[in-house]
Amino acid sequence: MIRFAEVTRRWPGGREGLAEVSFEVEAGEMVFVTGHSGAGKSTVLRLVAGSDRASRGKVWVGGREVAALRPRELPAFRRSIGQVFQDHRLLADRSVAANVALPLAIAGLPRAEIDKRVRVALDKVGLGDRGGASPEELSAGEQQRVGIARAVAPKPPLLIADEPTGNLDPQLAQEIMTLFLTLAEVGTTVLVASHDLHLIRRMRRRVLVLERGRLIDDFRPEPVR
Repeated sequence: MIRFAEVTRRWPGGREGLAEVSFEVEAGEMVFVTGHSGAGKSTVLRLVAGSDRASRGKVWVGGREVAALRPRELPAFRRSIGQVFQDHRLLADRSVAANVALPLAIAGLPRAEIDKRVRVALDKVGLGDRGGASPEELSAGEQQRVGIARAVAPKPPLLIADEPTGNLDPQLAQEIMTLFLTLAEVGTTVLVASHDLHLIRRMRRRVLVLERGRLIDDFRPEPVR
């Protein structure tokens, strides 16, 4: 599903956000990307989503080289990826339910199907009774959960999440990660950037470790017997 081949991302001034990073993620895998602040976690996700370009090397997603996509192909490509952002990016002038429904409406789904998926997604993140609320009425953690519901509602083949549990208490963070795991178990590829090492260890999934833009470890825990 995802392949990085000797990918380098160099910023103006010569600083490297990533340096010769190579890895592959199979369809249906749930993989964590971790490392200190500035290690390159968010850069990896931006390259996967096509919102940034490698300075050297190549990135493939779903068998397509991201840098080779034409400008008119990028919107559809990005819609095929569920994205959870650190800053939520909710529309303040729309209700919680309308925010979750937005990618479904863009995709042209029937109204009844949209309503059904919105209800299911909000229930999964524990906000089934807040669909009519404004995002401004919610706490930071609740807004984060709305962002997660919006990302999972379209049932994308690939889900990427940048620090998705940063504003959540430990129990809810575990529940969200378990939700991501259930998506992986039905075929969704899940790539999560996180610095929460305790939560990552409990999930017992593959971990890519970055340090100063370099991939220093690709850890695969032993399966639970």
